[in-house]
Amino acid sequence: MWPFSPSAAEKNDQNMYDFSFKTLMGGKPMPLSNYKGKVLLIVNTASKCGFTQQYEGLEKLYAAYKDKGLVIIGVPSNDFGAQEQGSSEEIAQFCKLNYGVSFPMASKEIVSGDDAHPFYQYARKKLGFGTAPKWNFHKYLVNRKGVLIDYFNSTTSPDSSRVKSAIESALSETE
Repeated sequence: MWPFSPSAAEKNDQNMYDFSFKTLMGGKPMPLSNYKGKVLLIVNTASKCGFTQQYEGLEKLYAAYKDKGLVIIGVPSNDFGAQEQGSSEEIAQFCKLNYGVSFPMASKEIVSGDDAHPFYQYARKKLGFGTAPKWNFHKYLVNRKGVLIDYFNSTTSPDSSRVKSAIESALSETE
């Protein structure tokens, strides 16, 4: 059971499908509504962080669960320690060459504070102030109905039993 009640979240008139990012390469719209019926793990990332090796775990999660309906979306951010200063091309090349990242990557965004991307503002409001990213590789889990159901701090590894269990539970739900 998750710490957040999906039924309470569903009563809100907004869900994750109301938000959109832009693709890392090309800056094309990447509406989360494209992923209706999927389980989403949205992660703010950085290339020069002590947690950067989590790209490897995220890619393994994606490979293991994508055929069951998991989509991981990486959202590069330079918010914490200025650890993502690269251009879109540099970020894409780094992710592909070093970690074989094949999951969707969004363009670089602000993920904390008053200027945060609307998705991150909503997540903070929905789940509470303490659930906002405090560093790179903070993860949000969205169920198949577009409801934000859980979060994982930066120190929680993608291959942790807590993350895998939450993903498996979300994947087992029907739309």
